Amino acid sequence: MTQTPPTRPLPWLEPGDAFPPVEQAWGPHDPAPGLLAAGGVLDVPTLVAAYSRGIFPWYSSGQPILWWSTDPRMVLEPAQFRLHRSLRKTLQKLLREGRLEVRFDHDFDRVIQACAQIPRDGQSGTWILPAMVQAYARLHRAGVAHSVETWIDNELCGGLYLVNLGAMVFGESMFSRRSDASKIALAALAAFCRANAIPVIDCQQDTAHLASLGGRLMPRERFVQHLRLAVLQPAPRWEFSPVYWRELLLPGDDSA
Repeated sequence: MTQTPPTRPLPWLEPGDAFPPVEQAWGPHDPAPGLLAAGGVLDVPTLVAAYSRGIFPWYSSGQPILWWSTDPRMVLEPAQFRLHRSLRKTLQKLLREGRLEVRFDHDFDRVIQACAQIPRDGQSGTWILPAMVQAYARLHRAGVAHSVETWIDNELCGGLYLVNLGAMVFGESMFSRRSDASKIALAALAAFCRANAIPVIDCQQDTAHLASLGGRLMPRERFVQHLRLAVLQPAPRWEFSPVYWRELLLPGDDSA
């Protein structure tokens, strides 16, 4: 993540400091739109406080912890998830042959380590540094971070990890070791969210890939308004049942 040197000071956070209001994040004419603050720590209380306010950490090796709140925000509404024809056929075939299993939290550590090996678009290295891996492993042990895993022929082939607060899901990163494996994990998450009345998955960054699957941009103000209510709702039970596939594979579903 390469940024132009800042033109105005960023708030510096000491451990335990409160986050600035998200409205103070850098705007479209600043070097790094969405950048809110630097410093602080990646402990569980700080990360929970950040996500509950629409803030997330993202930084590269050699940088301090950087905190972001982008505007607009990329979100995926599970009701609008696009199950493209080729992925539908792959899913139906694997399910018919009994070769596909979706597991939640079976091997969170392997999932995040696999995600850490994949750079984001336009980057030469990963943003999931060892400190981030350790931080989200702590979130997982606290019951706040989860993995969605695509197992084909009893082999972990792809997946994603996420943060969950109440009825709000924050997607973090995906990996794939087999064609469509990460897309299957995202489809499973969309089906799970539909079945559990979770209306929005936060995707943070605007990408063409997410847009092709139904992602769209939401003004930050609207996103934060939704978030404030969603985090107060009961969290779902993180178990995947094969019946959830009916949310996507019902006869007459015309997604394409």
